[in-house]
Amino acid sequence: MAAATAITSRRGNDQFRGLFSDTWSVSATLDASELVDGAGETNTIAVPGVLLGDIVLNVSLGVDAAGISITPYVSAANVVSVRFQNESGGTLNLASTTIKCVVVRLV
Repeated sequence: MAAATAITSRRGNDQFRGLFSDTWSVSATLDASELVDGAGETNTIAVPGVLLGDIVLNVSLGVDAAGISITPYVSAANVVSVRFQNESGGTLNLASTTIKCVVVRLV
């Protein structure tokens, strides 16, 4: 297979026009607790306007996730929950960081 010689990308949200009726850009500071192997915790973020059934398009962190699984979801009206689950085989403690995600509502 030949390597690509040029890559073209397009920035913006017009490619989603008509697909989502609402979008939320979420940014919050979270500090997960130290988690032993097999342990997890759920943190919540107040996001006015989100509803059950809205979709969280994954998350980004300002630190290495270091073997922790991260699952974001809308858990109630106005609430995005972020589950941190350690299945690394050891004890992990993520530093306090900014977490970012996008929440969307399908038309």
